[in-house]
Formats: sequence, C-alpha cells, structure tokens
Amino acid sequence: MVQFATDNVVATRAARVIVLDRDGVINHDSDQYIKSPDEWRPIPGSLEAIARLNHAGFRVVVATNQSGVGRGLLDFAALTAIHERMHRMLAQAGGRIDAVFFCPHTADSRCECRKPKPGMLVEIGRRFEVDLTGVPVIGDGLRDLQAAEAVSALPVLVLTGKGERTLREGGFPSHTLIFPDLAFAAAALLATD
Repeated sequence: MVQFATDNVVATRAARVIVLDRDGVINHDSDQYIKSPDEWRPIPGSLEAIARLNHAGFRVVVATNQSGVGRGLLDFAALTAIHERMHRMLAQAGGRIDAVFFCPHTADSRCECRKPKPGMLVEIGRRFEVDLTGVPVIGDGLRDLQAAEAVSALPVLVLTGKGERTLREGGFPSHTLIFPDLAFAAAALLATD
C-alpha cells in the first residue's frame, strides 16, 4: 500500500476520523480517469463540507483506488500534483485533508489495499490509532461500502459519481446511510454528532 500524507498528520488516540473516497465524492469522476491536476474538479459543496467537518473536530482522511497508476495512465508525480491541487483548493475553502491513502494497483492484482479489501482502512485505523467501528466511510461505489463493512465502519453512500448506479444495482450493506452528496452527508453527520 502506498500512502501520501500531508505534513499536518499527528495521530492521537482521541481522534475523530471520517474516511472519504475521492473520485465521485470530493471531485467529479471520469471513466477516462483523472490524470492531471487540470482534470480534478470539485463537486459543488464538497470542499465546504470537508471544512465544516474539520471545524467540528473531525480528521478527514481519503482512501482511494487509483488503478490509473497501475495501468500507466498517470505516474506518481501526476497523482501527487492532483492531490496538491486538492489540498490547495481545500485550504482556500478553509478545510484540510489529514492524509491521503491510495492503492495504485489494478483490479487483477492480489494486493490487500484495493477496495473492496479493507487494507487501506485497516492502515488508517492503525496510523490514526482509532477503532474504525462506527467511523463513517463515505463513498459512491459498492467497493467503498464493502470495505467499510469489513472493518465494522459505518458505510455511507453518496449519489454523486457512481452513486446513482450503485443505488440502482443494490447489494450494499443494509445499514448503509444514503445522501445526495457529501454536503448533505456532512450536515446529517454533524446534526447527530
């Protein structure tokens, strides 16, 4: 598993963590993959939602499959540049992402980090010294929800990105919370906090 973390990561036992998928949750997704910083465009309201979560005391962590690296569509430098753009735009909105964990492997690899396998989430729990039971894991795909269930986290589906298709196709954990987008999900989670 490869991980890219910002300088402001400081693990604490009392950390309140929320885990987000990237493509389709924070930014618009593309069937051709997001291959450059110019292609990375935030979904309206997503950056402000992350800032609200930060201000409420949540550490926001991204766990994202990035098989475009394994397919040779982009390299680690391009992926880093994409994440730097995301961090800059979030800072302008008053928010931050504490760490980005990503799997660069293709679907046919036997890695433990590619969702729906829970490797990235297990590593997030270890790194932040937090039990993931009940921790919200927000994604737009079945793989995100299955990975969340595998570590007893709270699966949350947003209908942006591939979310509408995921909802139609079903098969996700029965206790999954469903929201139109990250802004609605953040508002609901904060209202029950």
